[in-house]
Amino acid sequence: MSEIQNDKLQFTCLYDRHVALGAKMSPFAGFMMPIQYDSITVEHNAVRQKAGVFDVSHMGEIFISGKDAEKFVNHIFTNEIRGFEPGKVLYGMMCYPDGGVVDDLLVYRESEPDHFLLVVNAANIDKDFAWIKENIEGFDCKAVNASSSWGQVAIQGPDAEKVVTDVLGFPKAAELGFYTFYDDEWKGSRLIISRTGYTGEDGFELYTTNEGTCEIWDILMKAGVQPCGLGCRDTLRFEAGLPLYGDELSDKISPVVAGLGMFCKLDKEEFIGKDALAVQKAEGTEEKLVGIEIEDRAIPRAGYPVETEDGNEVGIVTTGYHSISLDKSICFALVKREYSALGTPLWIRIRKKVFPGKVVKKRFYQTNYKK
Repeated sequence: MSEIQNDKLQFTCLYDRHVALGAKMSPFAGFMMPIQYDSITVEHNAVRQKAGVFDVSHMGEIFISGKDAEKFVNHIFTNEIRGFEPGKVLYGMMCYPDGGVVDDLLVYRESEPDHFLLVVNAANIDKDFAWIKENIEGFDCKAVNASSSWGQVAIQGPDAEKVVTDVLGFPKAAELGFYTFYDDEWKGSRLIISRTGYTGEDGFELYTTNEGTCEIWDILMKAGVQPCGLGCRDTLRFEAGLPLYGDELSDKISPVVAGLGMFCKLDKEEFIGKDALAVQKAEGTEEKLVGIEIEDRAIPRAGYPVETEDGNEVGIVTTGYHSISLDKSICFALVKREYSALGTPLWIRIRKKVFPGKVVKKRFYQTNYKK
């Protein structure tokens, strides 16, 4: 049985600090999480222009180790980890045999041989761990769900490197390339520092003990770093074209449908879901996830219908906002494949009215970050 239970509301190690800061709190993925401290716009712009910090301690940490650890992780993971050096991070998915997604996740290859860290979505911790245990039989390795023992903060934005190196005192972090990490320590406990994030900006994610996470948070607050909630985390990831499990990926929405086939290495010898995904890639899928830009300022919300000019419903919105960075109304939508080409005119039905738009690239916002 997993250490994390989803049948009752949980609290991250930073909960009391969020309340003390006056954050608006709400249940999310089984946890009581901060939605915003100031306004979503203020927090969003802080990340785009300077730096902000997120409590992401609700995320799951599952460790795989043993003689067959590499073979097993490669079996359940769509990306290719063979030849993947210690200190590297890979994004990919765990899939069901039919190509539906169990979860999207990050895989960290640790410096210790045959050791991997899988970072999974909070809402899926129990499900993911059960899936891993179900498929690990026959492999000489073990899986440990250590989610409750780890806290995590994400420092994101153009000034993130300066915050981590100067405010927190980790100069080595400046040497990290995108999607790499190294081990350090915080007051005698293990600290993982990775150059990763979920905003489209430069950024770092720091994993350590719950106590250490609280101490790091306090230092950042004292230094005046903007605390950010899940509200702007969603607006930021959406503008950058990043999917959210449950909206743009699910057991019904495969990586191929979502336009994430590049993270599914079909030249691998095998992985769960490979055959189904290979067929989808070769034959095409009935639906595709697209970006749509609306001509009006009306805001498309998840669940709103997508139509042709004559009112024929051809899809549904999965995420939509009036973009803070771009000052445009935009959305992701799952539409019939024949309406997915760039430039295709489509209409969004918002209550009793329809608003014209067109298919555009899903990465709406382009950051200047290069590392």
